[in-house]
Amino acid sequence: MAKKQDIAARHYDVVLSPHITEKSTLLSEHDALIFKVANDATKPQIKEAVEAIFDRKVKSVNTIVQKGKTKRWKGRPYKRSDFKKAIVTLVDGQDPIDVTGAV
Repeated sequence: MAKKQDIAARHYDVVLSPHITEKSTLLSEHDALIFKVANDATKPQIKEAVEAIFDRKVKSVNTIVQKGKTKRWKGRPYKRSDFKKAIVTLVDGQDPIDVTGAV
């Protein structure tokens, strides 16, 4: 796997941040993590980026595009931005990734 110095900047353009919720915390018990990713990122790109950044083997990647909600502010409607989430499942036997620490 790649060392921390050898990680290309494009990997950080693909994986934007961890998505930490109650549901994602429950999934982490089953070796799955949720990340916010770039809207144009593909599953192979996400897999390569997670393997390079966190130095773990990825079993599968599932993606979801979450549509932005329509909200109102001071009586005027606006729409939140759409974003893409990736559910990354690690190979059995891998150490879990601590997304709360620094990379």
